[in-house]
Amino acid sequence: MPSAYTSSAPVRTRVVDGVLATGCAVATTPFAASGLIYGYFRWQPPLWFWLPAAVLVGVAAWFRRGRPWWFAVTALAGWVALSGIFAVVLAQYTVAERTRSWRLTAVSTVGTLIVVGLPIWRLGGLDAGLPQCVAVCVAPALLGLYVGTRRQLISEMRERVERAEQERDLRVRQARSDERAQIARDMHDVVTHRVSLMVLHATALEATRGRDATAVAGRIGTIGRAALDELRSVVSVLRADGAVPLAPQPGLADLADLVDQTRALGVPVLLDVESGAPTPALVQHAVYRVVQEALTNVRKHAGDAATEVRVRRETDLLRLVVLNRVGTATGRERGLPGGGHGLLGIAERIRLVGGELTAEPTADGGFLVEAVVPVDERSGR
Repeated sequence: MPSAYTSSAPVRTRVVDGVLATGCAVATTPFAASGLIYGYFRWQPPLWFWLPAAVLVGVAAWFRRGRPWWFAVTALAGWVALSGIFAVVLAQYTVAERTRSWRLTAVSTVGTLIVVGLPIWRLGGLDAGLPQCVAVCVAPALLGLYVGTRRQLISEMRERVERAEQERDLRVRQARSDERAQIARDMHDVVTHRVSLMVLHATALEATRGRDATAVAGRIGTIGRAALDELRSVVSVLRADGAVPLAPQPGLADLADLVDQTRALGVPVLLDVESGAPTPALVQHAVYRVVQEALTNVRKHAGDAATEVRVRRETDLLRLVVLNRVGTATGRERGLPGGGHGLLGIAERIRLVGGELTAEPTADGGFLVEAVVPVDERSGR
C-alpha cells in the first residue's frame, strides 16, 4: 500500500480524487453543513476557524488512498466541529475499500456510529437516527468491502494468468532446449561413424601404396562431404558440449520395427514408406521421432484407433503423414499418463531441420500429424 498519493497515479484517478477532495472541503463549510444535519454544535464558526478546517479535510481526502485512517479521523473531527457529513461517508468507504478487512472495518464502523450517532439520536430519536446512521456509517463500509475485495480478486486472477503464461513459456523453452540437446546427442554417433570410415579408407589407401588411389580418394571425399553437410546441419541449430557416444540413432529403415511394436500393443497401423533418394540422417531421425511420438499419442488418447503412417519423397521435400481414426478405448482408460510436452519437442525438432509440423484434430474425430521437411537433392540436406 502506498504511503501517499503519487503523481504516477492514472490521470482519471487524480481527477476523481480532486473532485472528491473539493467536495469534502466544500461540504465541511458552514454554508453547506448547516443546511443538512447539525452535529454537536449549532453555531456559526468564524472564517479563521472553518476555512483551515475545510482545507484540512480536503487535503486528507486527497491523500485518502495512502492514509485512510488519517482521513477517517480528520473526517470525524470535521463532523464534530462543523457537521461535515459527506467526508464521514467517504471515509467509511475508503477505510473498508483500502483495508479489505472485516475486523478493521467493524472497528471503524463502531467508532463512527458512536461519534456520528449520538447527536443524531439526541435530536431525532431512534426512529430518525437509525436510518441515517445506517446510511452514513454502515452502507458505505459494506460497499467499500465489496469493491476492495472484488478488486483484490481480479488482481489475483490476473497475476495467476500471467504466472501461468510465464510457466507455459518456460515449459516451451525447456522442451525446445531438451530437443536441441537430444539432436546433438543423436548426431554425435553419426558424425563419428563417418569420420571413422574416412580414417579406415585413408589407412587402406596407405596400405595399397598408391594402387586404386583415385577410387579410394573419391570414397574418402564423398564420406567427408557427407560428414561436413551433417555437421553444418547440427552447428546451424546449436553448439553442444560434452556429447557422449550413443548407439546409432534410428531412421526411416527402422519405422517398420516401430510400427510392429505398436501393432503388438493392439493398435492397427498401416505403414507406407517411399523415401526415394538418400535422406540425411538428421532428417531421418527427426521423422522417426515424429512417428514415434504420434503413435505414442494414439495409444494414449485414441486407444485401438486405426492409424496410417505415410512417408513420401516429393522432389525437394520429404512429407510425413500420421492419421488416426476414432478409437473404441482411450489411453486414460488403460491408465497411460500424458506429459503434454511431446508435440512441442517434435515440433521444435522439425523446425530445426527447416521443416514445419502440423498437429490438429480431424472433422471425423481423429487426429492428424503432418511434417514437411525440405531436402536438397544435390547436397543430400
